[in-house]
Amino acid sequence: MGAHDDLRKFISDLAVVHGRVVLSSGREADWYVDLRRVTLHHAAAPLVGQVLLDLTADWDYDAVGGLTLGADPVACAMLHAAAGTRRQLDAFVVRKAGKAHGLQRRIEGPEVAGRRVLAVEDTSTTGGSVLTAVEALQEAGAEVVGVAVIVDRGAGDAVQAAGLPYRAAYTLADLGLVA
Repeated sequence: MGAHDDLRKFISDLAVVHGRVVLSSGREADWYVDLRRVTLHHAAAPLVGQVLLDLTADWDYDAVGGLTLGADPVACAMLHAAAGTRRQLDAFVVRKAGKAHGLQRRIEGPEVAGRRVLAVEDTSTTGGSVLTAVEALQEAGAEVVGVAVIVDRGAGDAVQAAGLPYRAAYTLADLGLVA
């Protein structure tokens, strides 16, 4: 099996939780995909980085990140996977709101102004979180080249309606789940 198949197995075995849950979008579901169980796992996290780098290999960007918390381990996995191939890729974190102390930055990490960046998320249902990050990045002067997620729960149309290319490593169907 390759990295894509290996990561799918980790997601199915570790991240898919059955039972009634309320999603951050406010929608209810009979299952939840808790990707932090994968993105923070010692064996699965490197696969996250490799799979998302492969997924976006034809996009030109030199920094990756998104809205904290779901995007943070995804961006770090991509940073480390890129470093393993000697590619220079920075990561950044977009806060949900600006800080009132310190440097008062909304985007932490290397400067994004004037850079081509990739916005990421672990999973997305409505696109709300990743589009919040995109807005902050654009306000900071970054050029967002696209959005990539590990698992799409239906956000593609909203992201594309905002004028951005959208890619997902896996759909719900890939995981044997129905919306």
